[in-house]
Amino acid sequence: MEAFEGYQTPLSSRYASKEMSYLFSPAKRFSTWRQLWLNLAIAEKELGLPIPEQAIEEMKNNLNLTPEQFEIAAVEEKKRRHDVMAHVYTFGKVAPSAAGIIHLGATSCYVTDNADLIFLREGLTFLIRALGVLISRLSAFAAQYRDLPALGFTHFQPAQLTTVGKRATLWIQELLWDLRNLKRARDDIGFRGVKGTTGTQASFLTLFDGDHDKVEELDQLVTKLSGFEYAYPVTSQTYSRKIDADVLGPLASLGATAHKIATDIRLLANLKEIEEPFESTQIGSSAMAYKRNPMRSERVCSLSRHLMVLHQNALMTSSVQWFERTLDDSANRRITIPEAFLTADIVLSTLQNISEGLVVYPKVIARRISQELPFMATENLIMAIVKKGGDRQEAHEKIRVLSHEAGHQVKGLGLENDLLDRVRADPYFEPIIAELDSLLDPASFIGRAPQQVDGFLKNWVEPALADKELQDAIGGSKKVELSV
Repeated sequence: MEAFEGYQTPLSSRYASKEMSYLFSPAKRFSTWRQLWLNLAIAEKELGLPIPEQAIEEMKNNLNLTPEQFEIAAVEEKKRRHDVMAHVYTFGKVAPSAAGIIHLGATSCYVTDNADLIFLREGLTFLIRALGVLISRLSAFAAQYRDLPALGFTHFQPAQLTTVGKRATLWIQELLWDLRNLKRARDDIGFRGVKGTTGTQASFLTLFDGDHDKVEELDQLVTKLSGFEYAYPVTSQTYSRKIDADVLGPLASLGATAHKIATDIRLLANLKEIEEPFESTQIGSSAMAYKRNPMRSERVCSLSRHLMVLHQNALMTSSVQWFERTLDDSANRRITIPEAFLTADIVLSTLQNISEGLVVYPKVIARRISQELPFMATENLIMAIVKKGGDRQEAHEKIRVLSHEAGHQVKGLGLENDLLDRVRADPYFEPIIAELDSLLDPASFIGRAPQQVDGFLKNWVEPALADKELQDAIGGSKKVELSV
């Protein structure tokens, strides 16, 4: 694996953002270890241990590894079969004054676990920002099409009308819940701190000659130097693997949301009402030249399923940790955690690309409404006749007969819905002929959908995106371009 490349998988190397890929790269991991060793040394020196200032300076000046240092570490790890000790040795080679105090009192999990907690928190921050941008893009779409009537579907069967914008708010609402969940997960993450080999801090108590207060102060100081507000009060050798499950759970839930959104878009593409972006030179099929496959939405669905099942790995790993720790968590976590974040990152960027290029076909949508609305409007026709002095039961029977005749035209003969033509041709309905167009105006069947969109965007979306972190992300965002 190249030292300065990100965590490499077929999906991440091609599609993940640079910042997320770098977060799970060897360069980031091992420079973070060095920063943690530096923080420990600074804190130990401040609390009275005889650590030379020259040692601190040499550590500060060598936090990033060169290619040559990666080679030294690789050779040492092959010899020692221990990655942490290989990097202790390599760090000491470039910070010789610190070679004797690097990792003083610590266990391997001081760097590995604390680094993982840093990566979890930073990874959630990247996802929160990306999610904010996606929500802002879809909100603009919802506002644009707030009052465009569209046929609703329940059981994927024609139902009462909604609007294109109102349907988009259903997607956004779930994304807002995901935003809440990711923020909660990030804010809940603490620091493992300096806890020793089994979490008892025995080695540090020895270093400070039995001074319990100094050991507690050391834990607090390293936690603060590492950018955390608090450390977990008790740990074993590791931080509890339940933390991983608590973080990957919201990512899995985000995957469910993304799958639902992408599935809706795939179904709408089949109906030819809405399509994802399709390049002018893009090929949908090697055989069927006319095809416009929703491949980006299909990719979202594919990756979202992967994201959802990764949570199971974290749950199972948490459940089988014996006593103070077992090492059967390590190989699994080294795959599962980066994959979860990289996958979520790709899902969000792909959805952003889709949202920025959604194509709406109002005439197709109107045509579908015209095919179904006459049946849905029959009750309105009955009420209109009654208002003109007609009998409700007689009007119902007339409409029933005409509806079945029109239904036969559609289902039996494959023709257009001619219910309105039949109504116009029946003398019984002459009193309301002049009102038919207004009675069948799609805008009168969408209820409060436009007002719901307006209220939702103002009262829920705008406050959720109002904090500076998300405003900076939205303001600094660019359109996502996918290479394939």
